[in-house]
Amino acid sequence: MWTGLGSLLRGDLMLSGFSYLWMFPIYGLARFLEPLHDRLRPWPWYLRGLIWMSAFLVIEYTTGWLLKSILGSCPWNYSGSRFSVDGLIRLDYAPAWFFAGFLLERLHDTLIEHSIL
Repeated sequence: MWTGLGSLLRGDLMLSGFSYLWMFPIYGLARFLEPLHDRLRPWPWYLRGLIWMSAFLVIEYTTGWLLKSILGSCPWNYSGSRFSVDGLIRLDYAPAWFFAGFLLERLHDTLIEHSIL
């Protein structure tokens, strides 16, 4: 979805995107954040956002580091950005991760409400 939105910003109305099979288990790690969601529910929105942002950045860095250690390279490479940390995360994406946590909170609540979880 992220690369598809990026293509829209470049004028590609087809919203062409790409991903790696490695991303399925990595994104699947979000399942382990659900207990965190329940604990954070009473907290102020800005603290929840900072925690989500930090959690996502740590997961992205850690999984990227593991893949780089095991495979010799990481599927994503942010080294061209001045906001990159070891080519594994981009600090300028922090606001997107901040708000992604709220989207996952909504998704979690919707799934609970409809008895899917």
